Amino acid sequence: MQFADAKFNRSYLLLSQKRYSSAVHNMEQTILLPSLLRDVPYDDDDTLDCEAAENNKDLYECYLQLKAIKNTVESGLVPHDDAKGKSHAVLHKSLEPLLEADPEALFHFHLRGLFTVMASLTKKSQSLTKKYLDIIGVSH
Repeated sequence: MQFADAKFNRSYLLLSQKRYSSAVHNMEQTILLPSLLRDVPYDDDDTLDCEAAENNKDLYECYLQLKAIKNTVESGLVPHDDAKGKSHAVLHKSLEPLLEADPEALFHFHLRGLFTVMASLTKKSQSLTKKYLDIIGVSH
């Protein structure tokens, strides 16, 4: 039974990655002039109200972020960033009790989180593509 669950999770993970990569590829193919996204603020659309909205990032920065994440997903290589490393260290410190938990439970917790993040990123790239089409006046 556990083997079947593992196979399902692996297939679902690959499917989630493929959906995200496909959505970002479509976004890249559709958005021919990404600079049109500069200075376009986030609206109340819940698919784009990520932490970027709180940091006053524009849609162009979100576009670049989605592309960078796609490269990481496809390559499997995690970029090293000292600024993010410090925030990850603080996060790791606050999660220490959780890290001492049952490894299998911890794995499933993170796997569910990964599926949630991949689905959210897919929706964000689809929404960004739609917003770009609205900006250039193309109906979808």
